[in-house]
Amino acid sequence: MLKLTLKPGDHIDIGEEVKVVFSGGSANNIHLLVDAPREMNIARSSAGGRRKSPYYAEKGISGEAQKEIVSILRRERMAGKAKDRTAGCRENISDSPRA
Repeated sequence: MLKLTLKPGDHIDIGEEVKVVFSGGSANNIHLLVDAPREMNIARSSAGGRRKSPYYAEKGISGEAQKEIVSILRRERMAGKAKDRTAGCRENISDSPRA
């Protein structure tokens, strides 16, 4: 992609038949004049629909994958709780006075 800095009245040539003239601008708008043969189709990107951007949001994970993740997290949480309970029981046993 080519990026140009133009002043009002400057132009660029595209091939031998197309000339694009920068005629000025204001705020968020620029004004271009396009001189091209009638046979050439020229349209703004919003006029013919939006072009697909090369940048896109990633697709979400499937419902099946989400369920698998939830099941793994539950198993790990339950294993952690069971481990905490057995550790607590050991502390109580070691703290109790021996006769």
